[in-house]
Amino acid sequence: MMESGIGGGPLATPIYVTRYNAFQRVNHWLTATLFILLSLSGLAMFYPGLFFLSGLFGGGVAVRTLHPWFGLGLAASFFVLAAQFFTRNLGSMDDVRWMLRFRSVITNEHEGLPDLGKYNAGQKGVYWSQLFLIAILLSSGLAIWQVHFFTWTSIETQRMALLIHALAASIAMAIIIVHIYAGIWIKGTGRAMIRGTVTGGWAYMHHRKWLREMLAAKTQNRPVHGFGPRHD
Repeated sequence: MMESGIGGGPLATPIYVTRYNAFQRVNHWLTATLFILLSLSGLAMFYPGLFFLSGLFGGGVAVRTLHPWFGLGLAASFFVLAAQFFTRNLGSMDDVRWMLRFRSVITNEHEGLPDLGKYNAGQKGVYWSQLFLIAILLSSGLAIWQVHFFTWTSIETQRMALLIHALAASIAMAIIIVHIYAGIWIKGTGRAMIRGTVTGGWAYMHHRKWLREMLAAKTQNRPVHGFGPRHD
């Protein structure tokens, strides 16, 4: 069966481009798992109607004990992940042009969009917002972790930290819901974090500048480890 190649033409054996290595994928799924555990345990403590979720962790005492440790794990895992993608998420004029054509993005009219690097403005927005929010969650979480830091802060500080913590968590969860939806909506995206590769056609359509960088590196015989024939 013929499939679309990098330039949109037919290609008998489509190429696949490595987008994430094994370490990055494990790092991503560890971060995602910890985020889910934190969300469920946090909701169990925050809203009485959702206290039944504490049963997933062994009850109220257990959920109060585990939640901050999940938080430390998430912060460590996420910051390791963020460090790897820092330079790829720096802003550029391509992001401005992409945002100005956002209507074309949601209507899948890719022809008029600018050529993009590894991430678009929306993905960069998720990166920077989560980096900021997780830093806020970590600092406010430490302030209200009474077992270890009860004497370090005043009651007034803890109350303010609790409010900030709840607001930041709500925003972070909303952003992740949109992030998951976008990953499902854009066909072929999920493969990148499951198998580590995307098709050449997908890369050409969504991140053409990044694909050209990969092709240039391959042409110049620089180590790319990003191309290979179909294996499935």
